[in-house]
Amino acid sequence: MSQLSVTDIIDFVQENDVKFIRLAFCDLYGTQKNISIMPQELKYAFDEGVNFDSFLILGYEETDGQDLFLKPDPDTMHILPWRPQSGRVIRFYCNVVLADGSPYKYDYRNFLKNTLNQCEKMGFTTRMGLKSEFYLFKTDENGNPTKETFDNGGYLDVAPNDKGENIRREICLTLEEMGISPQSSHHERGPGQNEIDFTPADVLTTADNLVTYKNVVENIAARNGVWASFDPKPIADAPGNGLHIKMANYRGAVNLINDDKEFSENFMAGILNRMRDITIFLNCRKDSYDRFGMSEAPKYITWSSQNNSRLLRVPEVNGKRNHFILRSPDSCINPYLASAIIIQAGLAGVENKETLPPELEVNSRFLTEDRSAYFDMLPVSIEEAIDCAENSDFIQNSEFADIAARYIETIKNTD
Repeated sequence: MSQLSVTDIIDFVQENDVKFIRLAFCDLYGTQKNISIMPQELKYAFDEGVNFDSFLILGYEETDGQDLFLKPDPDTMHILPWRPQSGRVIRFYCNVVLADGSPYKYDYRNFLKNTLNQCEKMGFTTRMGLKSEFYLFKTDENGNPTKETFDNGGYLDVAPNDKGENIRREICLTLEEMGISPQSSHHERGPGQNEIDFTPADVLTTADNLVTYKNVVENIAARNGVWASFDPKPIADAPGNGLHIKMANYRGAVNLINDDKEFSENFMAGILNRMRDITIFLNCRKDSYDRFGMSEAPKYITWSSQNNSRLLRVPEVNGKRNHFILRSPDSCINPYLASAIIIQAGLAGVENKETLPPELEVNSRFLTEDRSAYFDMLPVSIEEAIDCAENSDFIQNSEFADIAARYIETIKNTD
């Protein structure tokens, strides 16, 4: 639901037996947090915000004692279909603000909104779609996850080898009820591994949708007696879980990837040229780095139009491009911060009129050591990724340097 006034929402709550309102936001790792309030508190939440103990939330530890408040974004209201229909539950994503209502400096969702405003001032918008992978594991008699996968199926298998098809079906139907549009779903390469792909939307909506999607997957899996894992490398000798980010820039309804190739290639070059600087924001866990270079996951900072093992793909169908795909992130990102950082890197490429290197169509498994020695590599560990970010001129000279530094320091302290 969107474009509703506060009055419309309060009327909806009264007329549709809504008894609980969840005010949701994300911690540094993109894990959803929420406070539930009763209907009579909703107007106050819109007007003043609801206080929470920020020092208990990773990434929101406020050092100078300022109170933080959650203010619901009225455009993000959703009914939670898996909750009871009698005494319904709705959820809003929230902006984090100070006591005077001004934005909290380290609210990553606000950072993304400010980044998108920069794009609009430059005369373009960005749309983003996602491909997200997850594993399903069996649970024990107490509902705790085991190390046994839900099935032993492989890529694009069907039942009975694929035991997850009914769970994926329920996930997709639930997401549709919430206004989120899956494009396709299938069994992935790993045993018990699944993928769901999404129709592109504006970037803020897509970031919100990723948080919703993970919550839906985890709830539907639990309801079916299994455990869903988005961990980057949950099984040492099996493919990791990636999050492929599909992007395109527009002026009005015109897709710039074909109609303004210089702009688009500058934007993509900006991302590629800063990948070592920004990887910690896209891969924030130790096991994120165990995935690189394995089972078609990228290792080198290269691009291609057709090769599936490249870091950045620019697919062509009948000689026409519609989008590009960044293949290194995983679903443990904070989607607001990661999306903003990717776009900021692209904007730097546009500003500097940077150009793409020659594309590389050779599959990674066929690259010789002599040839691969010429390519820059993604960081091989979280420590290297942190070092790259801390020594990045791009980050240190940016307007978001404080946000980046706060994020990196929190990662280091929780590592």
